[in-house]
Order: sequence, then C-alpha cells, then structure tokens
Amino acid sequence: MSPRLSLRQAERRGLRLWPVGIVLILAFTTAVLVAASVFYAGWDLLGARELKPERRIDSTTLFDLVKLAFGVVAGAGALVALVVAYRRQRVDEDGALRDATRLHTERFTTAVSQLGEESAAVRLGGVHALAGLADDAPTRELRQTCIDVLCAYLRLPYTPESDLPDDATEARHTYLALREVRHTTIRLIRDHLRLPHDHQHSWQGHKFDFTNVAFDGGDLGGAVFSGGAVHFHGAVFYGRAVNFSGAVFSGATVNFGGAAHLGGADFSGGTVNFSGAVFSGGTVNFNQATFSGGTVNFGEAVFCGGTVNFDRAVFSGGPVHFRNAQFSGGTIDFRSAKFSGGAVSFGGAVFSDGTVHFEGAVFSSGAVDFLGSVFSGSTVSFAGAAFSGGIVHFLHAEFSGGTILFASAELSGGMISFKRAEFSGGAVDFSGATGSAPTGLIPVSGSPLPTGVILPPAWQAIG
Repeated sequence: MSPRLSLRQAERRGLRLWPVGIVLILAFTTAVLVAASVFYAGWDLLGARELKPERRIDSTTLFDLVKLAFGVVAGAGALVALVVAYRRQRVDEDGALRDATRLHTERFTTAVSQLGEESAAVRLGGVHALAGLADDAPTRELRQTCIDVLCAYLRLPYTPESDLPDDATEARHTYLALREVRHTTIRLIRDHLRLPHDHQHSWQGHKFDFTNVAFDGGDLGGAVFSGGAVHFHGAVFYGRAVNFSGAVFSGATVNFGGAAHLGGADFSGGTVNFSGAVFSGGTVNFNQATFSGGTVNFGEAVFCGGTVNFDRAVFSGGPVHFRNAQFSGGTIDFRSAKFSGGAVSFGGAVFSDGTVHFEGAVFSSGAVDFLGSVFSGSTVSFAGAAFSGGIVHFLHAEFSGGTILFASAELSGGMISFKRAEFSGGAVDFSGATGSAPTGLIPVSGSPLPTGVILPPAWQAIG
C-alpha cells in the first residue's frame, strides 16, 4: 500500500462521523424523553397521583418535581457537551493522523530518493532513514511499506565479489561499499526482529520478501519470527555465511523454496546457519531447493514444534547438519527429495518426539548419518524410499523408543548400516522392504533379532 493511498484513507476516516446536527438532535430528543420519564416516575414516587381532585399540589411537591426535571435537563446539556467534545476529539485525532501521514510521505519520498543515489554513503543514510520512518510510522500499513522498500532494495541486481575480475580494483571497492549498505539493511531488519513483540519499534509479524535476493553474507541471528511471512524463494546464497543462529521460529512461515546454495569462486561454499535456533511453531521451507554446494547448519537447534520442509529438494553437493539437535516435537520433511551427492547429518541428535520424513526419497549417492544419535521417541520414516547408491548409517546409535521405518523401501544399491547400534526398545521396521539386507542388523545364525527389529522373511532366512 502506497503512502499516498494511506493518506487518502486517513483523510476519509474523519468523514465517517455522523453530522453533528443529527447527533445533537438525537441526543436532545433522548434527553427530553428521559426527562419526561423521570418526571412521570417522580410524580408517582412523590405521591402526586393519589391527591384528590379538589386538592392542589403543594409548593414543596411541585418544587421537587421542577428540581428533578431541571436536573435531567442539565444532564442532557452535559450529554450534548460530551457529544460535541467527543466529536472535536475525533476530528483532532484524524487531523493529527493526516498531518503525521503527510509528514511521513514527505520523509518517505526523500529517503527513497537517497537509495537511488550513486554514493554508497547517501544510500546508507537512506537505509537508516527508512528504518527510522518505519519506527515512526503512524499506521501498520505505512510501516509495512517502509519494510517493503528495504526488501526491494535487496532484490535489486547485485554482482558478488566472486564474479569480479582480479584486476578490477575500482569495481571491487564499489562492491565493498555496496555490500556494506546491503548488510546494514539486513542488520537493521534483524535488530527490529529481536525486539519484544509488544515493543513499539518491533517488526515482528510483518512480511519480508527476499525473493531472488543474492546473499553473500548477512546476520539474522537471534531474530524472532513470531508471525507474518518471510520469503527467500529463488534466493542465491554465495560464499559467505547467512546467519540465523539463535533465531526463534514460533509462528512465522519462512520460505526458502527454490533457493540455490552455491559455492562461490573464492569460497568453499555459502552457509545458512540456524545453529542453536528454536523452532516452536511456524515453518521454514526449503521445498524444491537445490543444494549444489555450501552448507545449511541446524546444529544444536531445538525442535519442539513447527516444520522444516525439504520436500522435493535436490542435494547434489554440500552438507546439511542437524548435529546435536534436539527433537521433542515438530517435523523435518525430506519427502521425495533427491540425494545425488552431499550429506545430511543427524550425528549426536536426540529424538524424543516429533517426526523426520524421508518417504519417497531417492538416494543415488551421498550420505545420511545418524552417528551416535539417541532415539527415545520420534518417528524417522524411509517408507517407500529408493536406495540405488549412497549410505545411510546408524553407527553407535541408541534405540530405546520411537520408530525407524523402512517399510516397502527399495534397496537395490548403496548401503544401510546399523553397526554397533544398541537396541533396548522402540522399533526398526523393514516390513515389505526389498533388495539387500542392511549390515549390522541381522544376527549370526541361531541368535535372536535385536529388540524391536522387524525384517522381511527373506532377510531372516539369511541369518
């Protein structure tokens, strides 16, 4: 919504009041009716009805009735004064809002023009001016407009340092100045998302559109996503880290669908860091994302609700880490994902509740490891997954509860290993699975299956 449109709406808001003449007539009519009712009731209460026709009303009774009537009339006058004062207050408030909106629009125009300047210093001033305008915005809609412009600035075409020639010194200096402006924009967004939701300058609950943004770094660590939506659809992450460490997701939807994580020429790969983040609600969405390099790190994150979605994502390089993460709720979804390289690691993770889905995933290369993970609850499902290559291993994992499902999985290649895993409860279910049996799971002939392990009859015969 543009500032001018909001200004017109603010100017029309005062016209919604009823005309003062109608309001006064209604108030006076109501007062007269009330006065008549009071007089009639007073006539009853003072016993005037019981006077005999030949007797006259004494002066005391009449005086009491007149006092009562005048009291009601005075109340009516006070009511009229109250109506007029209320209307005047509303008109003053609407006028103040129009003035504030008009001033906001003027400042907004100046700040936006600064973003279009060639000088990085002037642009930096424009970024801070827009952030200040968002803080002072008289309406939520005007604040959202300022946020939209900051996000739109990040969406402008941008050439990262890794794509510059080595001898382009001037271009590199220009790039560094521009990168500082962009990173400052991201930091300002982060700082406002760290503020408590009830803080007057908090931006929690607003929409942030980073669609197709080229990220070569940036810090959103500690930001709180408690509502609204954050879109990273089609964003490209180059060599530097984008940091979400310590962020809290308690209601917002964060969408990385279609994002590409690419290693830059001068770096080993880009990084998106969610280490130590808390997911108690909301959604972080990587569906159909392409991981051809770089790293996504959820190490030591806490999942007690919400969803992290890698549905139909493609992993051809670069790791995704959930090391030492705690799963006490929520969902991690890799359904129909394709693993042709790279690695997904749950090493040392603790699964006490929640669900991890790999249903329908295709493994032709790469690795998924649960090294030393502890399963006391939760469900990890590879039902219907196809393994033609790659490795899935549970080395030194501990199973005391929960369920690991490989029902109807196709194991035509690759390797699934449970070497040195410990079973004291829970279930590992390969019902209906076909292909080669996993290693470290089938005991030598004559020994019983580990507790909770369910195998197809053909595999049991191997033992």
